[in-house]
Amino acid sequence: MNRTKAVLLAAGLGTRLRPLTNHVSKCLVPIAGRPLLDYWIEQIAQADVSEALINTHHLAAQVREYIEQVNDRSGLRLIESYEPQLLGSAGTIAANPDFADGADDIIIIYA
Repeated sequence: MNRTKAVLLAAGLGTRLRPLTNHVSKCLVPIAGRPLLDYWIEQIAQADVSEALINTHHLAAQVREYIEQVNDRSGLRLIESYEPQLLGSAGTIAANPDFADGADDIIIIYA
């Protein structure tokens, strides 16, 4: 059985989306009434992803709350990786080497 995991890179400041991101994390900006992350979660769930790592930084508490809500209502396990300083795309992956353990495939998404 193939085991797929995902990394959702969501920690950026969302400066190109300002003023929307002044008070809302960029990955939670509503699109058609739903947070952007909802769409990514839906897609990776359809791809039989078992776990997803989401990096956070700007307004991390909002994303943490979202992760808790999704974990409570779905079979997908979301894991937060808080970055006090932004690590960049490769930095997030390098900072979480154990996340890939047991995975046959890893999907990386810029969220």
